[in-house]
Amino acid sequence: MKLKTILTSTIALTGLYFLTACGEGVDKSVKPIDVQELTKNQPETHGTEIKESDIQVTSPLNADWVSGGKNIYELKCQSCHRLTEEKLVGPGWKDVTKRRKPVWIMNMAMNVDMMLETDAEAQKLLEQCLVRMPNQNLSKEDARKVVEFMRSNDGEK
Repeated sequence: MKLKTILTSTIALTGLYFLTACGEGVDKSVKPIDVQELTKNQPETHGTEIKESDIQVTSPLNADWVSGGKNIYELKCQSCHRLTEEKLVGPGWKDVTKRRKPVWIMNMAMNVDMMLETDAEAQKLLEQCLVRMPNQNLSKEDARKVVEFMRSNDGEK
């Protein structure tokens, strides 16, 4: 009985400590960022449809594009996609360049609405994930860098 009381007290005090410690050092006068307010005057951009002839896949990989693609992934993609097979919100990226052509990947990244209207594979992904991929406002150059990063992630050199 005594052990139970000590254990309960310890847990309660630890919880109280964490509750009070979490507020330390936080400036309560700073307002939270309103993303909708920041982006309300920024129009959503959609790229023009990418054609197979618009893309040149090179070997070896372009190291600058891989690095740029990694930065874009970390900023815009990793909250929904993992570099493994793990499905988070969207599908994992492992071996995606072995399953999909660069033109498909770039169109999916830049023209989600068009792909969901016309592409059976994009429609299947929507059924599996139950969440429409948001428009990330990627330029053609940014989408190409993401493809290069994906190729690197899939083990291409």
